[in-house]
Amino acid sequence: MSEPYVLGLHEVDETQVAVVGGKGAHLGRLSRIDGIRVPAGFCVTTDAFQRVMGQGPSIDDRLDQLSRVNPDDREAIRTLSAQIRRTIEGTTIPGDLAAAITRAHAQLGEQAGYAVRSSATAEDLPTASFAGQQDTYLNVVGPTAILEHVSRCWASLFTERAVTYRRRNGIDHRTVHMAVVVQQMVFPDAAGILFTADPVTGNRKIATVDAGFGLGEALVSGLVNPDVFKVRDGEVVAKAIAAKQRAVHALPAGGTRAVAIDVQRQEQPALTDAQVVRLVELGRRIEAHFGVPQDIEWCLADDGFQIVQSRPITTLFPIPEAGDEENHVYVSVGHQQMMTDPMKPLGFSMWQLTAMVAMHEAGGRLFVDVTRRLASPASRAGLLDLIGRGDPLVRDALETVLKGDDFVPSLPDAGPGGPPARGASAQIDTDPAVVTELIERSQASMAALERDIRTKTGPALFDFLLDAFEEHKRVLSDPLSIQAIMAGMEATWWLNDKLQEWLGEKNAADTLTLSAPDNVTSEMGLALLDVADVIRPHPEVVAFLRDVEDEGFLDELAKLAGGAEARDAIDAYLDRYGMRCVGEIDITRPRWRERPSTLVPVILDNVRNFEPGAAERRFGQGRLKARMKEQEVLSRLRALPGGNQKADETKRMIDRVRTFIGYREYPKYGIISRYFVYKQALLEEAERLVQAGVIPEREDIFYLTFQELHDVVRSNQVDDQLIQQRKDAFRSYQALTPPRVLTSDGEALTGAYRRDDVPAGALVGLPVSAGTTEGRARVILDMADADLEAGDILVTTFTDPSWSPLFVAVAGLVTEVGGLMTHGAVIAREYGLPAVVGVDQATRLIRDGQRIRVHGTDGYVEILP
Repeated sequence: MSEPYVLGLHEVDETQVAVVGGKGAHLGRLSRIDGIRVPAGFCVTTDAFQRVMGQGPSIDDRLDQLSRVNPDDREAIRTLSAQIRRTIEGTTIPGDLAAAITRAHAQLGEQAGYAVRSSATAEDLPTASFAGQQDTYLNVVGPTAILEHVSRCWASLFTERAVTYRRRNGIDHRTVHMAVVVQQMVFPDAAGILFTADPVTGNRKIATVDAGFGLGEALVSGLVNPDVFKVRDGEVVAKAIAAKQRAVHALPAGGTRAVAIDVQRQEQPALTDAQVVRLVELGRRIEAHFGVPQDIEWCLADDGFQIVQSRPITTLFPIPEAGDEENHVYVSVGHQQMMTDPMKPLGFSMWQLTAMVAMHEAGGRLFVDVTRRLASPASRAGLLDLIGRGDPLVRDALETVLKGDDFVPSLPDAGPGGPPARGASAQIDTDPAVVTELIERSQASMAALERDIRTKTGPALFDFLLDAFEEHKRVLSDPLSIQAIMAGMEATWWLNDKLQEWLGEKNAADTLTLSAPDNVTSEMGLALLDVADVIRPHPEVVAFLRDVEDEGFLDELAKLAGGAEARDAIDAYLDRYGMRCVGEIDITRPRWRERPSTLVPVILDNVRNFEPGAAERRFGQGRLKARMKEQEVLSRLRALPGGNQKADETKRMIDRVRTFIGYREYPKYGIISRYFVYKQALLEEAERLVQAGVIPEREDIFYLTFQELHDVVRSNQVDDQLIQQRKDAFRSYQALTPPRVLTSDGEALTGAYRRDDVPAGALVGLPVSAGTTEGRARVILDMADADLEAGDILVTTFTDPSWSPLFVAVAGLVTEVGGLMTHGAVIAREYGLPAVVGVDQATRLIRDGQRIRVHGTDGYVEILP
């Protein structure tokens, strides 16, 4: 059947996506798997599509217009895409091309009915399924109708939904071409969809089968509810049989129609259990062949299954590679580090090399394997207690796994390991000199790194960095540093527990920690208020900053009246904090020093919203409030039975928390400072690779792991294809939401709050900073879009230290991710902002501009009328 425009399905395999599209390539490969029956057919290739597209010059102009349209301008997309479709459908198929299609059709049999199906080159890919984007026509009879429906399939590349999907996924319309699959119709007794992994939970061990009578079109179009079967280890473990009132059947003269099903048959299962198990066995064979879970369309005719489509399930979160067959439970690092976006390979490999615990990567995110700690009763209790205090959702997700049937093995108590036990800080003195000494040690180590790295290049740089990573970990694991961090955390927990027990006070530590000393992150927010004070008196500088568009603006500033002082103030700020940025645990993210324009909207908000001297006033007010709270709490305690002893213990804990809670932020500052030094050295190395013609762009190194980059620098050779694959994978990971807890079966768990003390309709979260506030919600996903007024409430997905300059200007905080001791919570308490974190889907459920009330003491958010 080979012609330039037509290929038989048996001639096609997965290497020919560019010629026959994703669906055609998959069907060709499917038809080669032993024991899998695929209806006979042929593909009209993309060469045919390109030839027809080339015949209409107006198409080219409209494609230009389409590429310039805003993806949210639905009216323009609708109009342009409709014009392109009409042009394609109205174009006459050239004679030789029409003859090739008609010949292939005649060889299969002209009297039969056929399915004519779109097969785009960007479709059924491992990273984007494009499911439902293009059109399929069933039971097409006769050569004239076949040609007409091939044209319609070509045109369906430009449906409004397909055009929008491509724009949203960053895919250029010109790079996608359309092939068409023409396949003999199957007239089935039953049809449906098989997922070889549970599409809801992600569990790879459970297959789900949806089944209905007649053609699968009834299920796909939502005409009927399917029977649903779940299969695990070769047996049906759950099923729900639906009342199937209608089925879609083929008509003798072509086309299809919906027909009513006899009443006595409606509640019969479309498949027997034995048929379901047999179908899942076929699905597992297909999955093994493709190497990833599959979404499979199937038909049952004469007690035999035929497969009419198989594509990867692209919505599943990948599973970390364990290298064994054991069960594993993984906890998300991103939810602890306030960074749930995917990291590029250089980013996650650097974090792995410098972290204190072993980490596993999946979907561009990092996870810690906690299986062994969950397996032994003693370490399990400690882990759940520590995690539960920080993030109850992670604890709930882990408890859900533990309730499962023996997923986590029971082991004898393990030795020490993992987070330090409660009480680890008991032996440390409550002395500010401890914090001063720790900061000086860290600064000395940092100065040595900056001095010694300057002379290192090439392979010698990488040897140096491997030693630097050991020093990095030594500083992080300094026992005194860990004791200081734990002292602040444990004193917080003690105060909250005891003052609730003795005085009925919820979250008393929140007020007692206001304006605690030595907090490098809260100082960073206040320091930007001081920068605003320098800029505010100079209207020309303020006007200039409103129009900043590129990163060269600091040099331009000096030419304006007051500009030199403004530039010096911003520069001094960047010298101290310029290594920070959103998502800063990923070394590949642009730092403020590299992209200072990020700070401009925040500086302008500060200029507008504050009076001079605000930073000092804010800090002083917080300190005064904390002192007054301390006096109030101690006098109330002394009035209780045994009150003097309670007051003395409480005073010791207040001193302890104020001495150490600020230091909690310093180790992260140290890590990120070191990261910026590593990054600058690696980018200089990347510049040498660009000059040598090894890579086209410096940032290409971000798609290599540290170890791979080391090899590239040694050999001066790179695998371009690997870098392109990593870029595609990274793009696909951005669409995935990482779970808080993930099992080696692929089960993704987000956890739930088990609370009944919250008003109906309120959004539940974790209370991390006491108080109640109401105001306008500002839903901000990117700091550069900040436009805040006094009294606004910041609503976002997560906040890491780089967000703290925004905290200065807002009245409250709501985030989707976070825990009691994550950075956003610590800074919210320092600034006295009512805050609720861990509010699932907050940025979707709260609309920008709505009035909301944040209950920071009780942990919920109300959307006000």
